[in-house]
Amino acid sequence: MTKKRTTQSDLAGSELYDPMREPRYAEIATFMRAPLAHSLTDVDIGLIGVPTDLGVTNRPGARHGPREIRNSSSLMRTFNLALGVNPYELCRIADLGDVRLSHRYDLERQNEDIAAFYRVVHAAGVRPVTAGGDHSITYPILQALGHDRPVGLVHIDAHCDTMGEIDGSKFHHGGPFRQAVLAGVLDPERTIQIGIRGPAEVFWGFSYESGMTVLHIEDVDRLAIEGVVEQARAVVGDGPTYVSFDVDGLDPAFTPGTGTPEAGGLTPREAQAILHGLKGIDLVGGDVVEIAPQYDATSNTAMVGAQMLFELFSLMVLGPHLNRRGS
Repeated sequence: MTKKRTTQSDLAGSELYDPMREPRYAEIATFMRAPLAHSLTDVDIGLIGVPTDLGVTNRPGARHGPREIRNSSSLMRTFNLALGVNPYELCRIADLGDVRLSHRYDLERQNEDIAAFYRVVHAAGVRPVTAGGDHSITYPILQALGHDRPVGLVHIDAHCDTMGEIDGSKFHHGGPFRQAVLAGVLDPERTIQIGIRGPAEVFWGFSYESGMTVLHIEDVDRLAIEGVVEQARAVVGDGPTYVSFDVDGLDPAFTPGTGTPEAGGLTPREAQAILHGLKGIDLVGGDVVEIAPQYDATSNTAMVGAQMLFELFSLMVLGPHLNRRGS
């Protein structure tokens, strides 16, 4: 009698298969080794990739960010010690794959694809945590999440990203938050930008004119982390809030793999402490963007990005209004 050979499909459908129990170097790479979902049914938090960098103004390469973050995120464990939570025990978390982009070279059409994807996710009651991609992707995401009510924002970055048109286009990674305010999906008075620095201050007038709170890196030094957290919580209040994390907000000594590095930034530990201080806010979505892995032979940038994604969905499960379906 011939013994039947066990196939991958047999294993995937059995109770024995659990990607969290497989070696970190094995299986198809997913965000945090979470299961790859083909449906939004019974998903509380969806981890999503948006592989595009058509909006960059300097070095390209962030289109490769989602794939490299998936690889690096295999190092993540399930318990967040600082926040005292195992998010997988409280929520169903899944990798929803990448947004399918209908046109490789048309940023405006890509924005439409991204907004449409996130509208479906939002309508299903799933909260998204996203790996970019360049920072232009945040505008269409906010179009979906802030459609019914403008969201607040905690924005960690070297740049305010509130510029106007560049070379005839308003859709680029230097202006997503300007466009979100003008579209009525982002509340500027509930927006705080942290870690701003560099010689581009002349471009950020819209941040001040619209009522955003801007903390330069010197303000972070002056206030210390506790003061930054206190101000951030006061700005966003108890309303729905989005966190957008550009890795160039960190010093390039820690995250060299990015398109527009600026010296003198935050350390990863300082950034984590700021995020930890947001525990309890109503986090409706978040992203980590601008990881261009080819500029970092060490893979440290992607590893740091993966850690920040883990911090974001760990915060999300502790929010006051998340609909938890249970593990």
